[in-house]
Amino acid sequence: MTTAEQFWEGFYLERDQVWSGRPNPLLVREASTLTPGTALDLGCAEGGDAVWLAQRGWRVVGTDVSATALRRAAAHAADAGVADLIRWERHDLAQSFPGGTFDLVSAQFLHSPVALDGEREAVLRRAVGSVAAGGVLLIVGHAGWPTWMTEPPAEVHFPTTEEVLSSLRLDDRWEVEVQELVDRELTGPEGQTGRRIDNVLRIRRR
Repeated sequence: MTTAEQFWEGFYLERDQVWSGRPNPLLVREASTLTPGTALDLGCAEGGDAVWLAQRGWRVVGTDVSATALRRAAAHAADAGVADLIRWERHDLAQSFPGGTFDLVSAQFLHSPVALDGEREAVLRRAVGSVAAGGVLLIVGHAGWPTWMTEPPAEVHFPTTEEVLSSLRLDDRWEVEVQELVDRELTGPEGQTGRRIDNVLRIRRR
């Protein structure tokens, strides 16, 4: 069976750069009004979100299972002049997790075709424990396949916001600030035009 590390290393080694280097738009929308502090970027990939946060004054820990992705993220941070504000850590989040607490814990599209999906709920519950008092947990995930994908490659369950909230097992110390479905126009990897719906949860620890 392919491990998460093997899958994602192969994924990143297929090309010199996978992602645009720009931050996820829904992170920008939700974090732009937050006061910079400490942030944890779960599944940071090639570092677009972490670099954007650092440019706004956050001190960031970025974590990913792929060593190749982390090397590219570090180079991106150096080019952007924010290398001193970001620490990179390699974790298979189903097996290990960064230590400490953070003012912002961001999980952007924490989906995986191998290993992690079965562990996603446990990973997000660990993320809950990493949020400092007064801090925010931001979870953004796909609600389904994009419209141009008429024959999806596999049967995948995309959790609803209600399912994610239930799995987090939050108590009355938490306040849901944003629970939303966002329908956006997107361009696919081969230039396809279409739409995709994503889930957004922004939850604050009182």
